Amino acid sequence: MSANGAPPPADDARERICELCRLFYDKGWASGTGGGMSIKQGDTIYMAPSGVQKERIQPGEIFELDSQGAVVTGPSHLKLSQCAPLFMAAYTLRGAGAVLHSHSLNAMLATVLDESASEFRITCLEMIKGIKGHGYHDHLVVPIIENTAHECDLADDLTAAIKAYPKAAAVLVRRHGVYVWGDSWVQAKTQAECLDYLFEAAVRMKQLGIDWTKPPLVLGSDVAVMGGKKRKLENGEAAAAGVGVGVEQQVVSDRGMGG
Repeated sequence: MSANGAPPPADDARERICELCRLFYDKGWASGTGGGMSIKQGDTIYMAPSGVQKERIQPGEIFELDSQGAVVTGPSHLKLSQCAPLFMAAYTLRGAGAVLHSHSLNAMLATVLDESASEFRITCLEMIKGIKGHGYHDHLVVPIIENTAHECDLADDLTAAIKAYPKAAAVLVRRHGVYVWGDSWVQAKTQAECLDYLFEAAVRMKQLGIDWTKPPLVLGSDVAVMGGKKRKLENGEAAAAGVGVGVEQQVVSDRGMGG
């Protein structure tokens, strides 16, 4: 909203979409004409066209839709984004202020960490706090739907996933990418960036043999921290002393080897 309470001019939304498409292209999220971006202002929805070089989109090439998804105005030489039905699902079911579609490699890889999984789950990473309604110790859950030959055919499954996961701010598409929304373009962008970080973190943690779905176990002198709660070690100081004795004995043993 502007200072006087009125919605920002339409040109602002069009220019913002162009700016974000360039940014997402630079991130590798919208290469090869892939990806999409949409912003809602009042009852008007603005949407990038389909099948164009996203880093070169101009404000005059942005489509304008009404709140029901019907095209009001748009360039005659371009096609409306194939993501339109999926964007509309987020607007209708989540009251979103902006929705984006990313072809991020990290998002795609996150869907094949376990190809039998219907969810992506991760916990105890700082960037989880960037997702609305989540904290560091929470399990962030993003539903995964299966890809289809045509983008528009994803609409029913994406709609079902949005309904089934009321806390989710995104839906992953297997071997494809991710849809992310927010109350505003700022929140949608922020959440997309945080999610991309988390997807990449999971991929790298798997390479390191670390389970990204479980809280870490951190040992201190007298407590173990797990899931945000401190637990006493079973034998307290005796357990700690036992560890020290074991190490000392091993050192003595090692010194006695080899001659």
